[in-house]
Amino acid sequence: MEIIDQSILSKVIKKRKSKSHKGNYGRLLIIGGSANYGGAVIMAAEGALNSGAGLICVATHSINSAALHARDPEIMFLDWHDENGLKQMIPQMDVIVCGMGLGNDKLAKHILELLKKYVTSDQVVVLDASALDLIAQDKNLLLHQAKKIVLTPHQVEWQRLSQIRIQYQSDAANQEALDNLFPEKNAYLILKSSHTKIYDQEGNIFENPIGNPGMAIGGMGDTLAGIVGGFIGQFGAGIETLQAAVYLHSLAGDRIFKDNYIVKPTQLSASLPLLMKKYESQNEEN
Repeated sequence: MEIIDQSILSKVIKKRKSKSHKGNYGRLLIIGGSANYGGAVIMAAEGALNSGAGLICVATHSINSAALHARDPEIMFLDWHDENGLKQMIPQMDVIVCGMGLGNDKLAKHILELLKKYVTSDQVVVLDASALDLIAQDKNLLLHQAKKIVLTPHQVEWQRLSQIRIQYQSDAANQEALDNLFPEKNAYLILKSSHTKIYDQEGNIFENPIGNPGMAIGGMGDTLAGIVGGFIGQFGAGIETLQAAVYLHSLAGDRIFKDNYIVKPTQLSASLPLLMKKYESQNEEN
């Protein structure tokens, strides 16, 4: 197992080319936010936006539209009841982040069925929260054809999906479960805990050594999923990108925690552009 350190940030975060446009920095579709959990998808979207994603569309319940546009006018909205809209949007995007506040009703399951049907082999999919719970209930919902698939469960969600109880979630057991779920070897596992671990399917494990108890608050995982999606859209779907996203999330949280009893996810997201500027490589992205 390797410990992630601060050097990963300058390795991954590249200075932007002077001649570039939003399409160069990732087109993201973020799906989630039922009528009662709109905040989850908005926090994920703000994580993606503030970590640099070039273009973001949020597919969510229509009740969340006003709040989304009031907070983040940079982000597009799609009513997730618009099935034709989803069918058209899904294959157009580079990265799809799905699950935050999605719920577990028939519509949520149908959205996962649409995602499975219309995702292409050129895309990356990040699965979080409710999406993982639905897949745990019905493994037929698990998509395999994407270029890369990133799972971002906390330990209870991973227990449901992997059938490994928390006390038995050893590194070997987690890697075996990931390989069983994805025999195509195209997946990563970001297992969230006080010291989050990242697993690939080549036997590598990376542990995040930072973070703090002030981050133990609702929406923190949603925000991380958005940052992961934003980083993948800009810097590719490699293991170093995931390390940088996880480390940056905790680093931002640690800086806020120095002067605050808790770390609000929205505060964390808002701090990212300045923090990323500090650690950007001086070499332009190729």
